[in-house]
Amino acid sequence: MIDFLNRNIFQPHPELLVFITVALGFLFGKLRYKAIALGAVTGCLVAGLLLGAQFKITIDATVKNLFFTLFLFALGYRVGPQFFRGLKKDGLPQVVNAVVVCVTGLLVSWGFAVMLGYGPGLSAGLLGGALTQSAVIGVAQDAIGNLPGLSADQMKTEENLVAIGYAVTYPLGTILCAILLANILPRLYKRDLAAESARLAKELDAPGDNPDLAEGYYEVVLRAYTIRRPDLVGRTIDDFEDQQKALGHRIYITRVRRDGTVLDHDQRTVLREGDTVAVSALRGALVDFDARTHIGPETDDVELLGYETETLHVVASNKEQLGKTVADLRREPFMVGVYIDKIYRSGSEFPYRLSTKIERGDTVILTGPKRLVDPAGRAIGKPVPTSFATDMLWVGLGVFLGGCLGIPALTVSGVPISLSTSGGALIMGLVFGWIRGKYPTYGNVPPGAQWFMDTFGLCAFVAVVGINAGPSFTSGLSTAGWGLLLWGAVATLIPLVVGFLVGHYVQKIRFPILMGVLAGGQTTTAAIGAINEQSRSQIPTLGYTIPYAVGNVLLTIWGAVIVLLNH
Repeated sequence: MIDFLNRNIFQPHPELLVFITVALGFLFGKLRYKAIALGAVTGCLVAGLLLGAQFKITIDATVKNLFFTLFLFALGYRVGPQFFRGLKKDGLPQVVNAVVVCVTGLLVSWGFAVMLGYGPGLSAGLLGGALTQSAVIGVAQDAIGNLPGLSADQMKTEENLVAIGYAVTYPLGTILCAILLANILPRLYKRDLAAESARLAKELDAPGDNPDLAEGYYEVVLRAYTIRRPDLVGRTIDDFEDQQKALGHRIYITRVRRDGTVLDHDQRTVLREGDTVAVSALRGALVDFDARTHIGPETDDVELLGYETETLHVVASNKEQLGKTVADLRREPFMVGVYIDKIYRSGSEFPYRLSTKIERGDTVILTGPKRLVDPAGRAIGKPVPTSFATDMLWVGLGVFLGGCLGIPALTVSGVPISLSTSGGALIMGLVFGWIRGKYPTYGNVPPGAQWFMDTFGLCAFVAVVGINAGPSFTSGLSTAGWGLLLWGAVATLIPLVVGFLVGHYVQKIRFPILMGVLAGGQTTTAAIGAINEQSRSQIPTLGYTIPYAVGNVLLTIWGAVIVLLNH
């Protein structure tokens, strides 16, 4: 059967081999133990190595470069706003720690490579796998392709060794990073991540063991009541809402039915006995308020409660609102009857608190009556209608300009040094992502498209890398030796320990946040999952986003740097 496939399907149609490799890679990637999974990228590389060794088919380099360039642009686009935001004063401690981790990782990997006599291929593979940065593979292979003095066979051998070194060191690197940050360091320092995360959540105005279910999570309810309380009769809607605001309740009257007719909404409407009012509130506030006692009996009025509501995505850009906390924003007049459902930062949901400051480029999800949500959105920034269409002019232009930026090279000691087209795509992705954050009317790339370019682009790239390296995998592994696994493990741990010592003793970063900072600096997604699981909280994620952006950029660049250092 395999021989049949080899002769009649994959030889004339190698593209089919790429897709079956990606499919198997995603299947392998689902293998997990608790919060740690092999991951789709590593799964695709392993599948590529296995199928490549069996079928011995070479995939054209243009296909590989196309997917990788698309991935790097998407990566830069996704982390661009957070990367530049991290350069501001309040993000600098996390940036500094991420730089410490990344620079230490480069120096340790380079030192081991020199000590063991590794060439540029294995050096880059060790770096990429130990520091769990998949993008190193492509950048390093690009850099190897520009090295002078290498024959075509030598160049191919070194490029294949990048993938082999990565495949050997990455799984253990991921596991060690997660275990060290989620278990070993907290135990060594006798710190309870769950308890400390809960205390920190309270300090950040999010009481409770699970901050996802605290005040940052808005469960809006809509109920109808018939006014029977004499002390409400003769008061305006404004009077009622001001009284509840003074008591710390966010309770609003959104519609009034009088004598069978639904009135036009006016905050100056005077309430009468027998009026049926639609009340909008947070569930907890309504329970504390006991509306049946303070307003009257609850009723079911489909027409009154069936008014048009809206969930609106707003990109924060109004200078007057930037820098305000969520608590400050809630006190603004335009937020009456409007609730913040979620906040997204750098394309990912951000676990915000009442003390969280709104920053330029944040996407704030507002919910409430349409007549109230629209003006609130305009007050905060630029409402962005949900769209599934990708601005391909933006994407195509960004990749092209990035590639042009990466072509020019400087020659140092006979070695051409350039960003390469892929490196240029990363830089331009950062710039275009930052522009999109500031001016959200340009360059719409919805989450689904970002996922395709980012995840599928990288997975398809490493699948091709694995297929091409498969025939030489066994010989390459024997060349590297199993000692690579040991040295890769050490290269994973040392940067994390150095970053921890700096963050804990010098920067005094809170323990749960520091664990997130270290996971982000080493770009290990599995680690932040394990830390959050151990913390029973999303609090550590507050330290993850900025270092993750910085780590993605620096570690990707290190792929070319270590090739030049070991040439």
